[in-house]
Amino acid sequence: MASVLALSLGAAACGGGGGKNDSSGGGGGKKDAALDAIVNVSNKKGGTVTLEDSDVPDSLDPGNTYYGFVQNFSRLYARTLVTFKPAAGKDGLTVVPDLAESLGTPSDGAKTWTYKLRSGLKFDDGTPITSKDVKYAIERSNFAPEALSNGPTYFKAYLQGGDKYKGPYKDKSPEGLKSIETPDDQTIVFKLNQPFADFDYLATFSQTAPVPAAKDDGAKYVQHIVSSGPYKFESYEEGRAATLVRNTNWDQKTDSIRKALPDKITVKFKVNPVTIDNDLLADKITGDIAGTGVQPQTQPKVLNGKYSKQTDNSYAGATSYIALNVHVAPFDNVHCRKAVQWAIDKQSVLDAIGGTPKGDVATTLLPPSVNGYTKFDTYASAGHKGDAAKAKEELKACGKPNGFSTTLTARSDRPAEVAQATAIQNSLKSVGINVEIKQFPSGKYFSNFAGVPSYVHEHKLGMLSMAWGADWPTGYGFLDQIINGAAIKPSGGNNLMELDDPKINDALKSAIANTDSAARTKAWGDIDKMVLDNASVVPLVYRKNLLLRPSSATNVTVTQAYLGMYDYLLLSSSK
Repeated sequence: MASVLALSLGAAACGGGGGKNDSSGGGGGKKDAALDAIVNVSNKKGGTVTLEDSDVPDSLDPGNTYYGFVQNFSRLYARTLVTFKPAAGKDGLTVVPDLAESLGTPSDGAKTWTYKLRSGLKFDDGTPITSKDVKYAIERSNFAPEALSNGPTYFKAYLQGGDKYKGPYKDKSPEGLKSIETPDDQTIVFKLNQPFADFDYLATFSQTAPVPAAKDDGAKYVQHIVSSGPYKFESYEEGRAATLVRNTNWDQKTDSIRKALPDKITVKFKVNPVTIDNDLLADKITGDIAGTGVQPQTQPKVLNGKYSKQTDNSYAGATSYIALNVHVAPFDNVHCRKAVQWAIDKQSVLDAIGGTPKGDVATTLLPPSVNGYTKFDTYASAGHKGDAAKAKEELKACGKPNGFSTTLTARSDRPAEVAQATAIQNSLKSVGINVEIKQFPSGKYFSNFAGVPSYVHEHKLGMLSMAWGADWPTGYGFLDQIINGAAIKPSGGNNLMELDDPKINDALKSAIANTDSAARTKAWGDIDKMVLDNASVVPLVYRKNLLLRPSSATNVTVTQAYLGMYDYLLLSSSK
């Protein structure tokens, strides 16, 4: 989950469940309190939650997003078949019914999955939500890349006939994709081309949020999203701001997981990231919607003083890494890729982004929090500082004994990523690899630049900065969309290496169809090793977020389901 990123709440905060609560205020609590408790519990209705973003999201359209924070945030206005439980600690990794009455019912050896929708569901205009609206939402989000290029492609890969269906904008047949059946207005049935034991996790994606076909106009739908959740859009100014207000056609009786306490939720885009930090410290806003933590220059102020009790240093279930594009010279040569693996001083990278509060040095693609993680280090060096001698051996082997020149991308509105790129630049220079850093805005990073193979090839972007969290916390949920050749797309893709190794592709397909959970878990670690042997990924940091909760924030808890940021279904404000 790009950013990205299996996933009970105390009765006072959300009606039901058994999560831990911490009634102390956001400013008067304790360090890391929100990692396993709900901080500053409140049952008060009203107030405004104010959020800021350093750039823009890939899209707020539920069918056209892959950013983790949008998946989290969109649950306020886009209900899905099932979702992650808004709760503290490990309870937040539980999948629970949302639009559906229960979790999916598998049959035919997990090749068929059936869901029944609740009664009484309505869009914000009062029209009933039916199974056909969910079917249509999946068809538009997975099968119309000409209009909606972001988001994962699992449904396309695993639904029968998904490789041939052209999407609702081109295929005007009334039945649409035949492998999604809607025998009545409350029933939806998915017919898969192979067993898929993790299908309930797939159903948590915002792609299953219903969309009325009559209101859809492709890429323009983001301007007038029809809500199925407790909030609807009062206004949306692209690149500037969005405001959500109550959806009067949302019925609490149909929704057991949302309390919907705030009256209003506002988001302001393109705010300088250090300004966001200062606004949090001054209690001017409720949160940084991107959820990646304070900037390196703010970190000392936060850790050393009165604000330290308002911090939550959460593991993000994510890995920062460099993708080496195997179709951009000289990285079409495995030895040139291995030269970079050996040359990078990973400790200097961690130091550049803020040290230990921002994470741990990574040696694998899978982070330790994901099922299937196996501890290994294919390119081990003393203190993780790199091995120049071995790097030079690989340079000779790839026919570049004196080094070479290449380009490294970074997101311009993420100072830590730019600092990381600079540290890498310095590491590689010492072995004769000269790196030019090119910066791009994060909001269009995948749709226009790093995730567009034609752009990458034309501009010779050999090294691409990337951070990835699990779509769900199993090896498949982490790996598939970033290493499977089937995930390569004309734009909006996340397999930035353009890795299309038949052995890796087959290993992924075989493992997800294996009903033996122990064998499946082992397979993810084995596949991780295959990727590192291929040398197309340079793991850098297992990421942590140094989050800050302002004094006015209420019902604050970290969700590991969404990359270790705060849970936006719970977040409210005393203001």
